[in-house]
Amino acid sequence: MKNLLLLLLLCHVSSSVKHSLKFFLTTSSGIPNFPQLVVAAMVDDLLTGYCDTNIKRIQPKQDWMKTALENNPQHLEWYTQYCFEILPHIFKAIMDNLKQRFNQSGDIHIFQRLNGCEWDDETGEVKGFMQYGYDGEDFISLDLKTLTWIAPKPQAVVTKLRWDADKVQLKRHENFFAYICPEWLKTYVAFGKSFLQRKDLPSVSLLQKSPSSPVSCHATGFYPDRAMMFWRKDGEEIHEDVELGEILPNHDGSFQMTVDLNLSSVPPEDWRRYDCVFHLSGVKDHIVTKLDKAVIRTNMEKPSDMTVPITAAVIVLVFILIAATGFIIYKKKKAQCPPSSPDSSSELSEKLNPET
Repeated sequence: MKNLLLLLLLCHVSSSVKHSLKFFLTTSSGIPNFPQLVVAAMVDDLLTGYCDTNIKRIQPKQDWMKTALENNPQHLEWYTQYCFEILPHIFKAIMDNLKQRFNQSGDIHIFQRLNGCEWDDETGEVKGFMQYGYDGEDFISLDLKTLTWIAPKPQAVVTKLRWDADKVQLKRHENFFAYICPEWLKTYVAFGKSFLQRKDLPSVSLLQKSPSSPVSCHATGFYPDRAMMFWRKDGEEIHEDVELGEILPNHDGSFQMTVDLNLSSVPPEDWRRYDCVFHLSGVKDHIVTKLDKAVIRTNMEKPSDMTVPITAAVIVLVFILIAATGFIIYKKKKAQCPPSSPDSSSELSEKLNPET
């Protein structure tokens, strides 16, 4: 069993590196002073570009992305046209049409498009994705293997039928996700290589809210997010009384994670049998932290700097979620998708309208 767990760990952390380029687009109605359209671009889940109809300019969020756009002015020109000339009017028409289709009036409504591509830098495999959502629920998505649309809601069936019949447009989507998007992604990865392909080890601390609370093994400051952390007893990984948290972003682009261990049934003399193990993909050595009551930091102490990255991570998450998906109260399930070419955007309103 121990060898099997070790094999699973090695398979996870040694897997090939997949890079991604994602575009999150949100339009809304009924939200005072909120931009009509918000677009966020992310490379490897790092915010790299932003625009909205209030600021009316493309904002690179990383120095290397700014350099990439300066060296590829055709990309900047495309994004400018995409953000400010084509989509605002199209998405407003879409929103008006969907409110009619769902028999709605007034109130707050959110329409989203999520699209992009993934590229495996070892196998060369490319995967594209494109989907739309309305008020936090899936509306329609593209199956690039069959070049057909999937309509999970009855209101989207008429759209599916029209879009499935447009073979020219489907070929444009296929070309964009198979060739254009991956080439852009490779360009950005090349410019951001020193940042995106770095390997930063974390600082690891033991935290405890109160003497009766679980002990948290907290790692922060690591990059990339391909990491594993677990508790061991007598050198073997354990799962009972263990709760693994999600990997979360820090304000500086690094990541943090926590794994909790419930020690309520463990006598103090047995604590020395436990340790916390952190492993970062591509790094040979583990970081092992022995369970020692003397080094545990608690809420009874003076607030420590460990709260800073956690708070910063929450702020970053809120910013990205607002930029990418509007108001989170409408986001009932996770989605991932990319932007299509200006040609496809210009036809979107017409195709969503069943009367045209």
